[in-house]
Amino acid sequence: MSHLHTGSCLCGAVKFELEGEFKTFFLCHCSRCRKTSGTAHCANLFAPGAKLSWLSGEDKLSFYRLEGSKFARTFCSVCGSNMPTDAKSRGLVVMPAGCLDTDVTITPQAHIFMDSKGNWDQHLGDIPAFEAMPN
Repeated sequence: MSHLHTGSCLCGAVKFELEGEFKTFFLCHCSRCRKTSGTAHCANLFAPGAKLSWLSGEDKLSFYRLEGSKFARTFCSVCGSNMPTDAKSRGLVVMPAGCLDTDVTITPQAHIFMDSKGNWDQHLGDIPAFEAMPN
């Protein structure tokens, strides 16, 4: 069964469509993901055998691969939003969950690379949570 998902970057310059199914969903706390996201972790979905189509803004995409590793990022060169990476050599699409405009039925399955998480990434679930910016 194939699923259709759409997404975009923050500025709207890049839009895409993904045909396929997400099989895994990880929250990665490695130092590389923290640096590219500026947050505690990246939320990445993995879609083996999926077909990624750029609907607009493909010319606005930039790609970065960390030399000597499998780590790579595709991002909008206008607003910097992480975009899907079509990892053809691995036979899958890596999808940053935050760039999707459609809902997904899969929930995160694991926190990974916890041994390299930030020292401030402790007990984040214990701090106050607000619906919007607090006063």
